[in-house]
Amino acid sequence: MKKLISILFLTLYLVSTTELYQLLKIPTLVEHYWEHKRLNPDMPFSAFIKTHYDHPVKDGDYGKDQKLPFIIHSAPLALVFTVNPGFSLEASKINFTQLKTNKIPSKDEDFCFKGFVSSVWEPPKSLFSSFI
Repeated sequence: MKKLISILFLTLYLVSTTELYQLLKIPTLVEHYWEHKRLNPDMPFSAFIKTHYDHPVKDGDYGKDQKLPFIIHSAPLALVFTVNPGFSLEASKINFTQLKTNKIPSKDEDFCFKGFVSSVWEPPKSLFSSFI
């Protein structure tokens, strides 16, 4: 299970930080190829790739062409952390003083009515005896 979760997190990381997300657009590429294939049944896949990637043309389906994989590139996520050269971390000895605490009891017998507590929270005697 840990291996599967590790693979999932690695895949999510790579898809979000690299151009690997472009592979998710392959169904769009296949669909667009079949549209061209219907218009021109003699067009091989290599000619389709050359038309769209080698010498792209602004034609009637330019909007669909821009949705193909690896046509538009985005800047991958880049996180940069810098530390100021003058940054220093010093540890100093701090004397802690003990705080005075007042213990608060969780149950105080003086605030409970002894007869009330024992009678209300017990189940009825006749009902309770029938289950035993």
